[in-house]
Amino acid sequence: MFKKSQLYIGLFVICSGLSGVSINALADGGGSLAAKKMLAASTAQGQLGAIDVNPYGNAPLTAVIDLAGKHITDVEVTVHGKGENGVNINYPVDSETLQTHDGVPLFGLYANYRNNITVSYKLDGKKIVEKYKLQTGGISTKYNELMVRPFPEVEPITVAKGFEDRLYWINSQTSNRYHKDIKWANGGSLDWNYQSVNYITDTNGDIRWILDDSSFTDDQNIMGRGFIMGVHQVSNGEIIFGKGQKYYRMDLLGRMIKSLPLPRGYSDFSHEIREMDNGHYLIRAAKRNYVKPSGEIVTTVRDHILEVDQSGNLVEVWDLNTILDPMRDTLLVALDAGAVCLNVDDTLSGKKVKIEPDMPYGDIPGVGAGRNWAHVNSIDYDEKDDTIIISPRHQATAIKIGRDKKVKWILGAPDGWTGELATKVLQPVDSKGNDISCTLGKCDGDFDWGWTQHTSWLNKEKNTLTVFDNGDGRGFEQPAIPSMKYSRAVEYKINEDDMTVEQVWEYGKERGYDWFSAITSVTNYEADKDTMFIFSASAGLFNKDWTKPVLNEIKYGTDEVMVELQIHNAGPREPSYRALVIKPEKAFH
Repeated sequence: MFKKSQLYIGLFVICSGLSGVSINALADGGGSLAAKKMLAASTAQGQLGAIDVNPYGNAPLTAVIDLAGKHITDVEVTVHGKGENGVNINYPVDSETLQTHDGVPLFGLYANYRNNITVSYKLDGKKIVEKYKLQTGGISTKYNELMVRPFPEVEPITVAKGFEDRLYWINSQTSNRYHKDIKWANGGSLDWNYQSVNYITDTNGDIRWILDDSSFTDDQNIMGRGFIMGVHQVSNGEIIFGKGQKYYRMDLLGRMIKSLPLPRGYSDFSHEIREMDNGHYLIRAAKRNYVKPSGEIVTTVRDHILEVDQSGNLVEVWDLNTILDPMRDTLLVALDAGAVCLNVDDTLSGKKVKIEPDMPYGDIPGVGAGRNWAHVNSIDYDEKDDTIIISPRHQATAIKIGRDKKVKWILGAPDGWTGELATKVLQPVDSKGNDISCTLGKCDGDFDWGWTQHTSWLNKEKNTLTVFDNGDGRGFEQPAIPSMKYSRAVEYKINEDDMTVEQVWEYGKERGYDWFSAITSVTNYEADKDTMFIFSASAGLFNKDWTKPVLNEIKYGTDEVMVELQIHNAGPREPSYRALVIKPEKAFH
């Protein structure tokens, strides 16, 4: 007679198709020789265990080869390029990564393809090289009626020698005409709820990684809403980003490391999260139940900077309503009403924003807390003096603020600043230190401010500030013809002792309207290649048939194009937000 426990085990064996494994082998806790052989032989491709595709459910073009109880070292992985021009992805894997995943991570797989992979390692002091093949599925996406292709397509235009192995994360979106179905009662930007599209492309234009955010997205749940923004690869290779009411940390295999809500009383993350050297995060958010001097209670819009520790405790708050002048409208009244960040309405293209004193509260350009008066779209931290540098799109190119909540300097046109703030505006100078004269936002000589810019970030290697100057509202006006607009990547050198600023480099002006991005975009210095990385992320936004962002790497200090990729987004009026260089060697070693 079988004992009851033996009967259950026998049923498990039959249902699992493991009839070749003895009951005793399973009953002894998995420690028998037979069970070990079963695990080791679970793949016919090598001496390691089975391959688990998309092991954490968020990254379908990743996998893990199980260690099957083996202790290996000196691991190297190559995911081979597809076809003659395919790009190999190579990276080492350290012991910590092997232990974390109990296996060898496979990153950079092609979609809908039988991938070829080489893994080398040492086992018992002997070097082993194994070949693996792995089939993947197609790319899934969220479809809508405006799409002209199922997924963005990447067209390589220029790839200089030495840049072939570059990988770029594209942070984008698809159109969603019905996202504005939930609102805060008193303003705010809860209804900013676009469908996120995040993928990594190689320089051949092939998609090598996608993020499936379905496990942490729910349009009908306030905590699951939002648009993924502020993506950064931090020093240990992990990825941080925010979305709506939460912020996240994950690795390139899709393992979710951290998922935390904004501190209570704060809401509506978008645009930026940065990791500080001490492990804290700087987050751009808004304040709920904010009491104005008049006594009115509102939800503010993109005007608070939060510092939280690794556990999500709130360490510091910068309330820009009390630091800057929320009633300054000098630039606001010059904005193109057709594109105020991702609030795009091409029927208003070329028309100026109208500011009324009794405007409703909400995510609209206007003055005062409760409206989109500041629109901070980037943050950086300067550890030299414990200050933050913000990019307030609707106020100035960049503003530096101390922990004491005092403004250190303002990079932007001096028009409209009053009182103590007026004394903080930097004076433009030429390369010889001579003052450059500026009137109504227009400057003599080789200098211009950034207008409705994005990513005012420090270039710490060169001691400069890099900016993507979108160019809307340039000179506090809209041009006679919209096609006269242009964008620039620009670099400034700031002398804080003399309170002066020099423009030392620019790129993009000569490319004109085809390269113009009314909104979004990024400029960042890449030290490993000594390049300026630029993503003109909404080029072609007002073309009714397509939006074609342009990704570039430019040799530092020149206009020499080392990389140019043309992104063909899935449909019209679909801007991307940012892009960044991804380095798998940081993630796994």
